[in-house]
Amino acid sequence: MVVTFGEALVDLIEQEHGRFAAVLGGSVCNFTLAVARQAMAVTYLNPLSTDSFGQRFAQHLESAGVLLASPQRSAKPTSLAVVTLDAQKTPTYAFHRAEVADRDISPQAACAALPTKLALFHTGGLALVPDDIAATLQIIKSAAQAGALVSIDANMRPLVYPDLALYAAGVRAALAEAHLIKVSEEDLVYLGFEGVAAETAARSLFAAPGVQLIALTLGERGGILLSRTGSVRLGIPDGVQAAVIDTVGAGDCFLAGLVASLQRANALSGAALASLDTATLQRALQCAIATASLNVMREGCNPPTTLEVAQFLAAAYPA
Repeated sequence: MVVTFGEALVDLIEQEHGRFAAVLGGSVCNFTLAVARQAMAVTYLNPLSTDSFGQRFAQHLESAGVLLASPQRSAKPTSLAVVTLDAQKTPTYAFHRAEVADRDISPQAACAALPTKLALFHTGGLALVPDDIAATLQIIKSAAQAGALVSIDANMRPLVYPDLALYAAGVRAALAEAHLIKVSEEDLVYLGFEGVAAETAARSLFAAPGVQLIALTLGERGGILLSRTGSVRLGIPDGVQAAVIDTVGAGDCFLAGLVASLQRANALSGAALASLDTATLQRALQCAIATASLNVMREGCNPPTTLEVAQFLAAAYPA
C-alpha cells in the first residue's frame, strides 16, 4: 500500500486568447493518480472539499482505484493554482492556499488514518511550506515508525512563501527523513546549491543516513538515478520533445513511474532499496521517463496506464 499526503488543487492553465482551463492537479494528488493508474494500491490522506471541484477530485481519484482515507469532506474550498506557460511550455504558478480543504486536517488525524499495511509513504510539494512543515514532519515520522519507506519530492514553489531561506530549511529537514528523494535542478538551486553541479549537489543529500535513492530530473535532458554505490542517466527518447503539449505534472509522473518499477522489482523495502543493481536502476529510470514522457504529450496532468507505459517502453527501449 502506498499512502500519500499533500495538496489536491485545481490548476487554472492559461490558454489562447487569455482564457484559462480548470484541470485537477496538485503535486501529491498527481502522484497519487499516477501510481494508481500503474496498478498500485494507494490511499490519499487529505480531505477533499464539499465544493464542485472536491466532488470532481473524488470521482477522479476513486475512478482510478484510490482509497480516500478522510471520510468527511471539508467545508473549505479547493486549492487553486493559476498556471501560465512560457514559450517552452514550462509552467509558472500563483497559488491560492489560505483556508483550503486539503489543509483541513490535523497531524493527529492524519497519523490515525495511516493504514496498518504501509509500504511507502509519499509527500512533498506544498506540504513542505513553513506553515505546514511541522505537521508534515510529524506524519512522516509516524509513517516511518510504522515501517514505511518514505518518499519525498521537494518540488519547491518559491512564489508560495516569501521567505525562501525558511522554506528551504523546512524542505531540507523533510528530505533528511526520506529514503527516496526526488529533486529537480531548480529545487537544488532553491535549496542553496546555486553554482554547484546538479549531480554533486544531489549527492550531498546522502548525508542523511536514511537516504538510499535520489532521482534527479533534468527537464528535456532526461534524468539521473543516484544510489550510494552507483548511478544511471538517460535522456528523453526521440520525438518526445517535439510532441510536448505542456509539462504540468511531469515530475510527479516521473516519480510515479519510478516507484511502480521498483514495486514490480520487489524493491520497495529498506534492504532492497539499499542494494539496487544497475539493471534495476536502469529499468526504473526508463519507466520514470516513459511515464513522464507520455504525460507531457497530453494537456495538464493525465498520467498513463500500465499498458501505455509498457507499450512506450517497448518502442523506446527495445531489448
